[in-house]
Amino acid sequence: MSFLAEFWKFLKVRKKFWLLPLLIMIVLFGVMLILAESSALAPFIYTLF
Repeated sequence: MSFLAEFWKFLKVRKKFWLLPLLIMIVLFGVMLILAESSALAPFIYTLF
């Protein structure tokens, strides 16, 4: 949790709030790939690529 707090302070001080949606999308994409690795969603995700 300290990483998140430090990252939030960085965003506030440097005024780089545009990084937040980018980071959220990267994390969500990674979670989706990890979860789809062994589930029934895999064929649907592979059609996206």
